[in-house]
Amino acid sequence: MKRSLLLLAATILPSCGGGSPAAPSAPSSPTSGGGSAVTCTAQGEIAFVRDTLLQYYFWYKQLPDPDVKGFSTPEAYLEAVRYKPLDTTYSYITSQASSTAFYSDSQYIGFGLSYKQTGDLEMRVTQAYPGSPVADVGLDRGHYLVSIGGRTIADLIQTGDIATIFGPDTIGYSTTIAWRAGNGPVQSATVAKRLVTIPTVSQTGVYDVGSARVGYIHFRNFVTPSTDALTNAFQQLKDQGATDLVMDLRYNGGGLLSVAQHLASLIAGAPLVGKTFVALTLNDKQSAQNQTYAFQTKPQALAVPRLVVIATRGTASASETIINGLRPYMDVKVVGDTTYGKPVGQYSFDFCDKVLYPVVFQVLNANGTGDYFTGIPADCAAADDIDHALADPNEASLAEALSVMRTGHCSGQANAALARIEGLRARVREIPTDGWRRTINAW
Repeated sequence: MKRSLLLLAATILPSCGGGSPAAPSAPSSPTSGGGSAVTCTAQGEIAFVRDTLLQYYFWYKQLPDPDVKGFSTPEAYLEAVRYKPLDTTYSYITSQASSTAFYSDSQYIGFGLSYKQTGDLEMRVTQAYPGSPVADVGLDRGHYLVSIGGRTIADLIQTGDIATIFGPDTIGYSTTIAWRAGNGPVQSATVAKRLVTIPTVSQTGVYDVGSARVGYIHFRNFVTPSTDALTNAFQQLKDQGATDLVMDLRYNGGGLLSVAQHLASLIAGAPLVGKTFVALTLNDKQSAQNQTYAFQTKPQALAVPRLVVIATRGTASASETIINGLRPYMDVKVVGDTTYGKPVGQYSFDFCDKVLYPVVFQVLNANGTGDYFTGIPADCAAADDIDHALADPNEASLAEALSVMRTGHCSGQANAALARIEGLRARVREIPTDGWRRTINAW
């Protein structure tokens, strides 16, 4: 069954309210593309995925036609037929329980950390979510991971097993993690997975930069609780006299299009109300469903004249839409690294106990621009400085963002930062993850 949702995450969902256009109506019960009810067997689920792709997939003309009997799961079938020149991870299948928990409540089952490779054989924690299993035992941003499940990080990276070492998304699954802070002693603890809540807006601040009052928001994901969290954050910045804005989207893999529309409207304010934020273009079978999303009236809006976005390779989809959708109207600078590259989005289709998220539409701004499949380049390079806390004005990316606000151009550190980023990228192996894991960017 196709739900009334649109996803812009390392995936996009049409919103269910807030003045957004309605999504196409959903059938009353799960059906295949031919109209017959889904049979919840492996072959029935595979047939559902095939028929849905033939009707809705943005690149349906490029779909191969393998014998469905050659596949044992719908996930294997999707992986075989996806349009890999562009769709390597965008389309995915996950459980209905995981999807509902994340998009409705900003929750997932896990240990409560995000991490990244910061050297050839080195991993560091980028985030430890408050109240999570790893936060309870003392892990925090900047800590070095030493071993997981008794295996060293060097071994896990070299073998590629780092992608699966954290185990299944099952409450109670446990493992032992060893870590150290800087050059300190190695610590270890056994942690068990449980339901973890990701705070959608984790930090705000206001910095005096010359004559400007620059507001700062670290925003983690575009999910249902984000609407109220963003509204409150912008009201706080407005009450503190913020005149400009730094949006920190460095780990934000995206989410609901309705939330992206809400955030863009809070940034833009009254001057852009009613103007096009983004337009969605579907395949030629579904062109009647093409939609335009406009900026809305928001009493808490800052109506800033310029915006700086902090980005990394983990900045995807709905986050990229904020950059692309606002650029026709204001000066938007990207500080940090090139973004992920996902100018397309999904509908969600329920079947049995799963959800199929196939790419269904491309997202264009008011100028018709939206081909950033290789990412949106940073205007000013800066490191994701794990040695400093987020919102610390001495953290490299925020320091560069504030410098751009002060001077209007990149600092002298930008070229050196770009060289460091490119050098690391040449040495670090990309960890293969599916679309769902890229969306939540958490373990």
